[in-house]
Amino acid sequence: MSQRSYGLQATPSLGVKGRKRYAMVIDLKRCTGGGACMMACKAEFGVPLGVWRIWLKEENRGEFPNVKKVVMPALCNHCDYPICVRNCPTEATFKHPDGFVLQRPNRCIGCRACIISCPYNARHLLPAVRTDHQLPVSVTDKCSFCIHRVSKGLLPACVAACTARALIFGDLNDPESEVSKLLKKENVSVLRPDMGTAPQVYYIGLDQGGAADPISCYKERSTALKEDFNAFKRNHKGTQFGDIIEGETSAAGFSKQVIRNMKEFAIDIFEKLGIIGH
Repeated sequence: MSQRSYGLQATPSLGVKGRKRYAMVIDLKRCTGGGACMMACKAEFGVPLGVWRIWLKEENRGEFPNVKKVVMPALCNHCDYPICVRNCPTEATFKHPDGFVLQRPNRCIGCRACIISCPYNARHLLPAVRTDHQLPVSVTDKCSFCIHRVSKGLLPACVAACTARALIFGDLNDPESEVSKLLKKENVSVLRPDMGTAPQVYYIGLDQGGAADPISCYKERSTALKEDFNAFKRNHKGTQFGDIIEGETSAAGFSKQVIRNMKEFAIDIFEKLGIIGH
């Protein structure tokens, strides 16, 4: 029987001799919610205001006085069978032989197929205008497991910055690596195991549901994070078609946003086709 294909990608490398399979283990018993991982990632990649490559989902569990706070870092799961790779029409999203799921910005057309298909809400669209003109614009972005650092023998920025050592990164094909030992020793779980994507971000101390639900991770954000995202959508026009500002519930306000977004989307298409200038 031939092996099933999921688009332009390398086959899973877990257990393959001579290959690496990078993965991350997140110990929620250690995570304090300090946010150093988010800030390090923002600084490393110049991530725009309102969107994140890694973010923190917070949840209070139990009833007083037996209450505990659960903080769950969320990011791209670098799946062995990534749906985003299969659904990308331009092969901009691909799977690296060592397990990284990566982006080719020069091939991305900003169609959002990968954003819609990701079960973990791990992708966002970069704005058309950025402070640093050398950074990509109008394309999809996400966590890359800091391949540019890992390939030089360094840890991902978020892992290096975590003061509680809640993020552990390494090669699962190396039996002596800390991630390999943790997977054998601890009771780990993954997000959305029902999707069959074989995610390679593992959690210690995570119960399914609540903070582990990817829709909850997206919708049940803090007021501050929600306002950040609204600010992003207000100030990055053109390629944000379909991004409605939350809280605008009147029919007139909603219709105005839809019409404006459709106009900006059409202009963006003509610019990409070279019919009109930027």
